[in-house]
Amino acid sequence: MATVLSRLYHELGLGSVWDSGRDVWLVLLARSARMFAYGANSLILALFFSQLSFSDFRIGVFMSLTLLGDVVLTVALTTTADRYGRRRTILLGSVLMVISGLAFVLVENFWILLMAAVIGVISASGGDFGPFRAIEESMLSQITTGKARNNVLAWYVTTASLGSAIGTETSGRMVDGLLSHGWSRLDAYHTIFGLYVMMGALNAVLVLLMGDRLEAARPVAPEDEMMLLEEEPGTKPQPQPQPQASSPWSLSLSTRTVMYKLWPLLALDSVADGMVSYSLTTYYLEQKFHTTTATLGDITSVSYFLAAASTIFAGPLANHIGLVNTMVFTHVPSSAAVLLFPLPSHLVLTVILFFIRTGLNNMDQAPRSAFIAAAVKAEERTAVLGLTSTIRTLAATAGPSITGILAQSGRFWLAFVVAGAFRLLYDFGLWALFINMKID
Repeated sequence: MATVLSRLYHELGLGSVWDSGRDVWLVLLARSARMFAYGANSLILALFFSQLSFSDFRIGVFMSLTLLGDVVLTVALTTTADRYGRRRTILLGSVLMVISGLAFVLVENFWILLMAAVIGVISASGGDFGPFRAIEESMLSQITTGKARNNVLAWYVTTASLGSAIGTETSGRMVDGLLSHGWSRLDAYHTIFGLYVMMGALNAVLVLLMGDRLEAARPVAPEDEMMLLEEEPGTKPQPQPQPQASSPWSLSLSTRTVMYKLWPLLALDSVADGMVSYSLTTYYLEQKFHTTTATLGDITSVSYFLAAASTIFAGPLANHIGLVNTMVFTHVPSSAAVLLFPLPSHLVLTVILFFIRTGLNNMDQAPRSAFIAAAVKAEERTAVLGLTSTIRTLAATAGPSITGILAQSGRFWLAFVVAGAFRLLYDFGLWALFINMKID
């Protein structure tokens, strides 16, 4: 029995996470807290706007502009993070998260909420489209290598899914509990945004506890070289080159060769994700089947738990069949489930398709991050991951507006068909372009 448990411990990557040390645990915990907030937020955001009598078109535009705000923040913060400090940058993002959350606790005006969402960090989709993820993935990629990196990034996604699951379940139960005690629906929704503020503050505390080794490597200064020489008389100066933060506008040819093929595919996938985000999906379920908030919370929470359970195996699977195969083979069934989602007329069948979608949806994330980290130069990772996040978020901004227009015209269902088709094009394109690529 002990031998079996030991083998599982190492096969599932827990050994890699444990051996990587305290800073890795803090990064995983910080993202889990943030995804708790995003999960709680995504369940009720569209319902909150609907309760404020915003039209479907306005809801779609709001989410698109919020994602556009995420693009601006991501560009501004990820392109300077290595220079001014990764931890300092994430701390700033955490403060913005608290400020924007407070606006949603206190305000009901469309334009003020829009401003808070655009300049702050409000997840309109339930996904991590802001600046945090690119910087954190760069941190984890810097202090891990090979299979350890695959395993740590897999658990980075897994713990995030667990955070989202607990967040959505908490959100649904809290709203129904408050309603049963006589609270108005709007007051209950405002309370959920209070959780967003708390998680932003916790995120800031965890960042302050992180260590220096997560920062970008810096070149050896001349005065430091002289000090080293004084300690070892008679030695000849031998400056050791160190990786330096790369500008996103001066990427190497090898990096551009890979990313110029990958970025259009990721943009296509992100348009699809924006069209059928979890917020819009729960809104669709509420409109079609008139489900309660608690039921929506249960459904979404179970889906996140399924996602967490599946992503545990993403690292081991990638170690055995390769990064690209793992990305494609796990994502195709999820994409097909999105395509078929509007067909069933019964809630049970619809929820089964939703579980297939979400249960497999995140298994490509860790292999994708590991693929990018291995395919580009170490000094370019933060810039590339930041640009990748920016391109994905920018593409996703179109999604909610398209869905809002379709919903306004009574064709909400069509958004899922188009999104599923886009996702399948991404899957097959990824396999065709990268299956034969060799990476370290």
